[in-house]
Amino acid sequence: MNQSNDLMPVVVQDVKNNNVLMVAFTNEEAMELTKKTGYMHYWSRSKQRIWKKGGTSGNVQKVVEILGDCDHDAILARVEQTGVACHNGTYSCFFKDPLPPNDIISELWSVFEERRKSQCESSYTCRLFKNRNLLLKKIAEESSEVIIAAKDGKREEVVNEMADLMYHLMVLLFDERIPIQDVYRELEVRRK
Repeated sequence: MNQSNDLMPVVVQDVKNNNVLMVAFTNEEAMELTKKTGYMHYWSRSKQRIWKKGGTSGNVQKVVEILGDCDHDAILARVEQTGVACHNGTYSCFFKDPLPPNDIISELWSVFEERRKSQCESSYTCRLFKNRNLLLKKIAEESSEVIIAAKDGKREEVVNEMADLMYHLMVLLFDERIPIQDVYRELEVRRK
């Protein structure tokens, strides 16, 4: 199973909640690395090489259990997921009511990823990533400005201050490696 034509699909499941995170492919060599290291390795069909999940992003998948199906032609990998599973920055590659690609939240997530990699000194977002106290102070400040604008009944100011607050909260979520879909799911649970 060393060649790409000997691939086997792997369904990856989060052991915490049984959610399906992603589907990838593996071969014999990638499975040996997975067993040896305790972390998921896959075969990249586009790059024609083995890759460790989270090798560059830090979003690793620690193996809890590997199960083969009854026909020995598919694998279920139950893992402890660190961070997000999807390359698009979402918790899972599968989710209900996905955000459209041009959604501002998706765009901001991409900007955050780029800013974290670039470490640009002139970027306000980079400064927030580097200074947790500044970020937390801005969240408190923007929260109070939302309250004041709402108390005064100034709709446009409420919108502006809410945008500021939401931006800073999203920077915090990103910095904590918490996908915004986790917040959406929590809201869904509370709605019930």
